[in-house]
Amino acid sequence: MNLSVVVPIYKGEAFISPLVEELTRTLPTFAQTYEIILVNDGSPDNSWQFIQNATHEYPCVRGIRMMRNYGQHNATLCGVRAAQYEIVVTIDQDLQHPPAEIPHLLAKLEEGYDVVYGAPRKLPQSLWRNAMTAGIKWILAKVIGLPAVHNVSAFRAFRTHLREAFVNFQSPSLILDVLLSWGTTRFSSVQVNIAPAERSNYSFTMLVRTATLILIGYSTLPLRFASWIGFGMTLFGLGVFIYVLVVYFTAGSPPGFPFLASMIALVSGAQLFALGIFGEYLARMFDRSMDRPPYVVQETTEA
Repeated sequence: MNLSVVVPIYKGEAFISPLVEELTRTLPTFAQTYEIILVNDGSPDNSWQFIQNATHEYPCVRGIRMMRNYGQHNATLCGVRAAQYEIVVTIDQDLQHPPAEIPHLLAKLEEGYDVVYGAPRKLPQSLWRNAMTAGIKWILAKVIGLPAVHNVSAFRAFRTHLREAFVNFQSPSLILDVLLSWGTTRFSSVQVNIAPAERSNYSFTMLVRTATLILIGYSTLPLRFASWIGFGMTLFGLGVFIYVLVVYFTAGSPPGFPFLASMIALVSGAQLFALGIFGEYLARMFDRSMDRPPYVVQETTEA
């Protein structure tokens, strides 16, 4: 089997050497030919120097340096487009995804699937991170429409030809797993051992931003939700109108100003919420209309 391993690097100077050593020791046991693509995602530390050293020491290592920090999915996409072999495996830089677990993904791939995720047997993060991650996976599964995506992770193996489905994709805002779903519906997952992460580059704000991108960037669900809110408010307004009529004819006077003010605030809030959703979609359309690239490569290096 011919294999391309893609690793996005950000603030990873402490991980590059042990990662490459572990990969070069493990990959020959199950891959005939392989390459390791390290993508420096505008890291502010000395990660690029460590990548250059690795390319000189190991012939199988290729380095790609991006112009600035674009994000994990953008850096991974860069590596996927540079991959030379038939199977791509993506892993994190910190050895949270042990290379020894890669054969489990490949074995599942051989059953006829196109994308296989490594699902952790035990959740490695804190309670709130696990809850946020589970929520994002649920949203992603709903957007793609595939139950298997509930186990989505950065530890994935897929067939390289899937990149043809998004070869012309041009946008700085992207989710690689959504792009993969443009080329196949044959997703699956397998349980693997995941090591606890020492630290994460994803803050709470970034997790929320990712969830928003999945919903608004690749789905019309929020628009439908806004429509249902409008329909619900119409029914509510009709109910209030009937209530006012009943009170007027029974008590002789309609409800007072506080009731009217609360009604106006409720309806106005629903309208502003719906307008906010429309504004987000317009912003995404404007962003894509500028044809900004998902990344720009500054230089590459290989032995």
